[in-house]
Amino acid sequence: MTESLCIFEGAYFERLLPLVYMRPAWDLRCGILTLREKMERYYPGTRVQLHCREYLADLVREQNPGTPVNTLTADSCLFINGRAIVDAQFVEQIPLKGDDALFVDGESIVAARVSGPNLERLRKKLSGVYDFPDFEGLVRKEVKATMVRYPWDLVANNGPQIRADFAMLTAGMPERISGKVYEGVHLLNRDDICVEAGAKVKPGVVLDAEGGPIFIGKNAKIFPNATIEGPAFIGEGSMIKIGAKIYEDTSIGPVCKVGGEVEASIIHGYSNKQHDGFLGHAYLCKWVNLGADTNNSDLKNNYGSVRVYINGEQVDSGSQFVGLTMGDHSKSGINTMFNTGTVVGVSSNVFGAGFPPKYVPSFAWGGAESLTTYDMDRSLDVARRVMGRRKMKLSAVEETVFRKVFELTQDERHKEGMPQ
Repeated sequence: MTESLCIFEGAYFERLLPLVYMRPAWDLRCGILTLREKMERYYPGTRVQLHCREYLADLVREQNPGTPVNTLTADSCLFINGRAIVDAQFVEQIPLKGDDALFVDGESIVAARVSGPNLERLRKKLSGVYDFPDFEGLVRKEVKATMVRYPWDLVANNGPQIRADFAMLTAGMPERISGKVYEGVHLLNRDDICVEAGAKVKPGVVLDAEGGPIFIGKNAKIFPNATIEGPAFIGEGSMIKIGAKIYEDTSIGPVCKVGGEVEASIIHGYSNKQHDGFLGHAYLCKWVNLGADTNNSDLKNNYGSVRVYINGEQVDSGSQFVGLTMGDHSKSGINTMFNTGTVVGVSSNVFGAGFPPKYVPSFAWGGAESLTTYDMDRSLDVARRVMGRRKMKLSAVEETVFRKVFELTQDERHKEGMPQ
């Protein structure tokens, strides 16, 4: 039996920028759980080790005390690519027990079972990312796996993953509604609704699970007259504002405030979209704030495939529906309009009339008329204030990562001709 699980960052992580500037790829959310949380649940009882880019290592250690980071302490290990969406079929193809092997799906390393001399070689490379040469000599086995290649893959898989996570999390649960559901709430298909302890669902709310399950986390609050269409997930401590319309395939992580209209989107956590405005087929990272009446387009007028700027290049998504991708700590002013497939980096402040560029670099300040560099110290000061409102502090390690991301993104601001 393999002794441990190593969740690693592999090649092509940069296709998920800006979502992974402030976190490893395996910490992204899809469905109710993060990619890592799925892996741990489908391989229960296995000791977990984490691997990430070197500049993130101290942050990952701070967030995961007691978990080995960028070190291999076992004699045998199952490596799983952090971009994999693990499910029962994945485990059936790649069990813990077996001979050393490299499991691949096309251009992607999916997993590798490694022991002995093969593992010793991997111990020598514990920073950076793993790629095919690092697993040289292992027998290759082709498997079929769902891999997250680009940000829109997380959104496309969100609905099915909410269904799968709901089934796993509620299996054997004697009572799925433990929170307070007030008189006057309409529950459609009650068996597919979970309201955890401490959550409150106020009068006039419609929870419609006829199209898929709805999971409302601990201490969440659903204000009067909001409507939630399943499949949907509302995370612990989040608030859904009065009259909000939350459509299918939407995940809202912990400690968010969300109003207006949201469809097929992922809000990672600790972010606000409190007011009216449409958000669709989008992924918002942590500590994002969308000003009142911010809207994004997620469908071109010609119904064509949406092209998205990823890591400096335009990529054809192959999808008609792609909305806003926004990195951590970024903000929009009131009445901001984002075009189809817009990408906004980390810690940017977007405002003003007209559509801003379809790619807004990290640490940018402005909008359609012009962009300039958002001063590092001002950016940190705002981050501290925003986190302070949630009684949280920006740690010294987080500040170091902030400054590193500013450094890593200097070239993209230079290419856009932004004043430094």
